[in-house]
Amino acid sequence: MKHLLAIRDLSAADLRSILDLSTKPPSRALQDRGVALYFEKPSARTRNSMEMAAAQLGGHPVYLQPTELGIGSRESVEDVTRTLACYHSIIAARVFDHELLEQMAAVNAAPVLNMLSATDHPLQALADLLTIQQLLSGIEGKKIAFIGEAHNVARSLAEGCGLLGAEFVIASPEGYGFDGENIHQVADPAEAVEGADIVYADVWVSMGDEHCDEKLTALAPYQVNEVLMDRAPNAHFLHCLPAHRGEEVTAGVIDGPRSAVWRQAENRMHTARGAMLWMLEK
Repeated sequence: MKHLLAIRDLSAADLRSILDLSTKPPSRALQDRGVALYFEKPSARTRNSMEMAAAQLGGHPVYLQPTELGIGSRESVEDVTRTLACYHSIIAARVFDHELLEQMAAVNAAPVLNMLSATDHPLQALADLLTIQQLLSGIEGKKIAFIGEAHNVARSLAEGCGLLGAEFVIASPEGYGFDGENIHQVADPAEAVEGADIVYADVWVSMGDEHCDEKLTALAPYQVNEVLMDRAPNAHFLHCLPAHRGEEVTAGVIDGPRSAVWRQAENRMHTARGAMLWMLEK
């Protein structure tokens, strides 16, 4: 049984297979089959892309919230997973604690797909990598510069770049980088974008963390603006969205001709479809 909890769990061949499946016309692999979509935290792109991907494969997506399942409180993780597997061919979950996904996968009742956890966001990385492949006619040997806080999106993208032979570098202020991980990190955004093919930004404050003044102060010098982009004159700009114009990126960059954020957003649907097809393969 194939689970997809983190990019690091894949081989390079697995990753290439998912990206290849993402570019093919939809099959009816989920015809008359269910896909459980469990959301502990909301998302515009994840819900819409997953529901449409399931529908394109002939499946029926079912949106579930914590109050409906009572997972870990009203009923054990294992029993909820086995129950959902009675009705659904794939269980996808967007959670706070990555360990919850691991508990669900350990039951081996149905393939489990990580739609986001505190540590990983493999679905975003898949869309990023497909977008990079389309923009640059390949990934191997390209340089991707991530500007801002090290977090789940950056980790998954770094792991994907490593598998496919791309150079990944992240520029973060002290205290906001990866701790002890084998990822190229620098402090200076200008150094990071030098020779970059892709410059990537993400929001500085996430849902539930909107009033972190200390973080905003630390990250202020890490804005992706026209001056920074001029240091990488051939680079495309990516952002996983939602975006806060005037904070992590200027409007001139994200809405400018070098931005590919809407192609990137659309690719969330295509790579969600590719991921589910890969999970269903024997």
